[in-house]
Amino acid sequence: MKWEGNRESDNVEDRRGSGGGGLGGLIGGRGIGIGTIVIALVGGWIFGINPLTILSLLSGGTPTAQVQQQGPAQRPPADDRMASFVSTVLADTEDVWKVVFTQGGSTYQEPRLVLFRGATATACGQGQAAMGPFYCPADQKVYIDLGFYETLQKKLGAPGDFAQAYVIAHEVGHHVQNQLGITGKMEQMRGRVSKTEYNAMSVRLELQADCFAGLWAHHAQRARAILEQGDVEEAMNAAAKIGDDALQRGGGGAIVPESFTHGSSAQRARWFNNGLQQGSVKACDTFSARNL
Repeated sequence: MKWEGNRESDNVEDRRGSGGGGLGGLIGGRGIGIGTIVIALVGGWIFGINPLTILSLLSGGTPTAQVQQQGPAQRPPADDRMASFVSTVLADTEDVWKVVFTQGGSTYQEPRLVLFRGATATACGQGQAAMGPFYCPADQKVYIDLGFYETLQKKLGAPGDFAQAYVIAHEVGHHVQNQLGITGKMEQMRGRVSKTEYNAMSVRLELQADCFAGLWAHHAQRARAILEQGDVEEAMNAAAKIGDDALQRGGGGAIVPESFTHGSSAQRARWFNNGLQQGSVKACDTFSARNL
């Protein structure tokens, strides 16, 4: 991926030098046992809705706003190559979505991206590195512990800088959903439908974020020719590695489609490619699609 020398976003906050904190024992007003936490991390570990939201759903509560005092926002060090990469990818998503929203007659509100180590406070609760990257709609921030990229490469078998960019683009996709009001509509359905039905809706939400990541790549390639040989394959491989069926198989359990919350490997790769090939928000309407 061609990224060096491109604009870096000013919307990156570096909390890696600040203290973290543990995951509180209460979410949604009820205790969370370790078994529930494991289920939530398996279901929402990678590229998903904030795992704190999943924990809240499993505990029968609603997400709590745990906002802790933070020091002044810090910029990443200029010589931090990985932070520079993330900042550049975020800037590229800003450029793409600003144009897309403008063409649609609206204004894109840029998200902030928070780099942290171990744990950090969010408006959705206490976030931990073990959850993987996530987006918090309550504060409109993407959170990532950069150590995740080593996990992506070594444990999940999805190496490459474009696979890493895909992570950021997917989480920004959730921000776009929040801006479009899709996230709010999902939250309104909480408690109104069965767990199986909500899981099915969650799959469509995740696949749309995959498609939005592909949409970003489509426009970034047309505008700035960022793709190099093998980049698309890296993203498709990453999508395949984090499908619900692949995660369940890798965990040694049975594949249970009714429990899917993110989509199968084939579905995730297909919807990313859909966005990549067509480059339109309309093409990413997973909620109206008869076949995923």
